[in-house]
Amino acid sequence: MARSSQGLRAEWLSSLAHERKASPHTLRAYGDDLTRFLGFIAGHTGTTYDRVDLKDLTPADIRAFITSLRREGLGPRSVQRAMAAVRSFFRFLARESILENAAARAVRSPRLPRTLPRPLSEIDAARTLEEAANHDVEWLGLRNTALLTLLYGAGLRISEGLSLRRGDVPLGDSISVIGKGRKERVVPLLPVVREAVAAYAEACPFKPGPQEALFLSRTGKPMSPREAQNLMQTLRSRLGLSERATPHALRHSFATHLLANGGDLRAVQELLGHASLSTTQTYTEIDARRLMDVYAKAHPRCKTAP
Repeated sequence: MARSSQGLRAEWLSSLAHERKASPHTLRAYGDDLTRFLGFIAGHTGTTYDRVDLKDLTPADIRAFITSLRREGLGPRSVQRAMAAVRSFFRFLARESILENAAARAVRSPRLPRTLPRPLSEIDAARTLEEAANHDVEWLGLRNTALLTLLYGAGLRISEGLSLRRGDVPLGDSISVIGKGRKERVVPLLPVVREAVAAYAEACPFKPGPQEALFLSRTGKPMSPREAQNLMQTLRSRLGLSERATPHALRHSFATHLLANGGDLRAVQELLGHASLSTTQTYTEIDARRLMDVYAKAHPRCKTAP
């Protein structure tokens, strides 16, 4: 008896979780992407969602799926992620000797436009951290300051910052975090970061257990990435900053400001947890552009005659 598409999807996600150690965020995103793929193929081939014939799919079917994603308004990055999920699914099927189909592997994903990270200036980063403390509830102001200081002062992703546990406090001179791909790295912590986190932990009216979340919402539940994004939206509105002032922009700012002040590229790569040095090198391009802007504005030979 043929196994259902839904059952195969569940087995694949279980494999990603237990063997590949995929994060909850990746599991949700990939699961949604594959659901969309199976739903499209069912309609495209005239079958039901749970009875999609995966073995006989062709590259033309895969390209039709990509076209449908574009028509829905998905950008290149979202399309690329969806295709990564589909390829992962078919690799799992082949590895488990369930079926072989190279159609997904034969189709190229759309190229991503090359974009540079968008950091805040040093002045705007400082203003953001200062404004974060302004809250009608004192401990929430301390929480906001602690979280954003951690992102900017240690270069953490928002998911990494929110993954800290109450038992991690008091923080030492460094902290071990699990980043993308479940890779562990050790990040040094400045005194200002440790002090901000300690002040929040002491003021927080909730006392979670050692393995419970450190950063909590107003109701005592774990703070979500959406709440952090809303916080930055509020701050940039107050300060008149552009939409680039997001939680992740603080991580970009950490890297850019380190390199601008003489930081070593390899060291910054390790601090950020980048697998490839070329990813970190994009931050040197940001600083080069900034220097060229300064040069163009200040050098007398660049100024037009009156």
